[in-house]
Amino acid sequence: MKKIFLYGASTLFFASACVSGLDEDYNIDPKKATQVPAATLMGNAQFNLSNIITTPDYNYNPFRYYLQYWAAVQYPEESRYNIQAREINTNFWDVLYQDVLSDLREARKTVEADAVVTADEKANQLASIEVLEVYAWSVLVNTYGNIPYGQALDITNVQAVYEDDAAIYTDLIKRLDAAIAAFHTDAPGFGDGDLYYGGDLEHWVKFAHSLKLRIGITLADADAAAAKKICEQAAAHVFSSHADDAQLNYTANPPTASPVYDNLRQRNDNVGANTMVDVLSGLADPRLNEYVRPATAGANAGKYVGGIYGSSNAYAQFAQPSAVIRNPQLPGVLLSYTEVEFLLAEAKMRGFDVGGTAQEHYDKAVTASIVGDWGGSTGEATAYLAKPAVAFDAANWKKSIGTQKWIALYNQPVEGWKEWRRLDFPVLKKPTQAETDIPLRFPYPFTEQNLNAANYQAASAAMGGDVVTSKIFWDVK
Repeated sequence: MKKIFLYGASTLFFASACVSGLDEDYNIDPKKATQVPAATLMGNAQFNLSNIITTPDYNYNPFRYYLQYWAAVQYPEESRYNIQAREINTNFWDVLYQDVLSDLREARKTVEADAVVTADEKANQLASIEVLEVYAWSVLVNTYGNIPYGQALDITNVQAVYEDDAAIYTDLIKRLDAAIAAFHTDAPGFGDGDLYYGGDLEHWVKFAHSLKLRIGITLADADAAAAKKICEQAAAHVFSSHADDAQLNYTANPPTASPVYDNLRQRNDNVGANTMVDVLSGLADPRLNEYVRPATAGANAGKYVGGIYGSSNAYAQFAQPSAVIRNPQLPGVLLSYTEVEFLLAEAKMRGFDVGGTAQEHYDKAVTASIVGDWGGSTGEATAYLAKPAVAFDAANWKKSIGTQKWIALYNQPVEGWKEWRRLDFPVLKKPTQAETDIPLRFPYPFTEQNLNAANYQAASAAMGGDVVTSKIFWDVK
């Protein structure tokens, strides 16, 4: 399969090619000199994007540790914020640039050169690619800050200039607006080659608007006026139920099963962290038994007791990832109706005209998480929301939304980490063995220091140092 690399060869973690639908033959010879269809490239990018933001493999995605959802059994380094030993920052970067954005860029070229499809179909395919590119770029900005952007993805240029994170965000909104305007919902798109929506363009339009809402809220503390305008433009067109969720529905068997299942079936490296288990137990949260199962041995057998965060823990003696989390068909979610309702609740508290009330949106978000995401009942959600510690507190809205969003995003750790940094709730404390404070960003890869030294140094200086405590532009409070 043809790939365009940002810098050199990548360490391939995810499958190198997709076809139109995960149930089809997944083996494509990467050395065979053939023209790869745009739909295949699009599907491959979707698969790899879902995997990198969902996987619990701490070589790529340690954010369940940073959020203190999980504690380690044998290898506590990641819960102590050792990033460089496994080059996690390089691995995450490489997948997004080389296995997601490069395939999307190649898909774009293939679509643009296609003389067979109609103009409207071509516009729809290009708009879908654009929305997914915006998503991937936003994840990179949220993780590193300033990044190679306009000059990236060019194999002939290993010294791409880093661009300002806030300026990239501004451009991403422009790109989303153009993509939204380009959709023709009465014409086809990628059809079955679209692994998220099966070519349903009305869902793609909602996804684009919901992503716009997310980006708008994310920059609210940095640029309130721009955030207000963006959110108010998007609000009427966002997800209205879980049927709209942007997600990959995995299959029952590897290599197209959930990466969470694939990881957990091979290793018992994680237990529920005492931080998360204590919070959910204290709230009698109905999601507790969906997130973890009781300990199976020792004094804690049959009990929901979390492992000590930052330490090594005996697997059988603490709460473990549940059967729900181990489901091979657990979806990989990019953006959900639950998240949209939390975003709308926050928008209302910031004075944005997005309809409804903050409490209505908050209650819908919590209910959507309990019932729609994790299989609870409406009665459980209603009783839960009636608890004083859970009921929406407008005077402390960041705490209410931040805490419940942290709970709800249990299987969306990349977005959960971003929202914890932005909302500052719940209050998480680093373990005594920590090597640094809880990371606020990833450092740049070593390859950047070696191959792109001048631009790396300029970007590091602009970020206030290439350290985990430097803040992304939107993290101002």
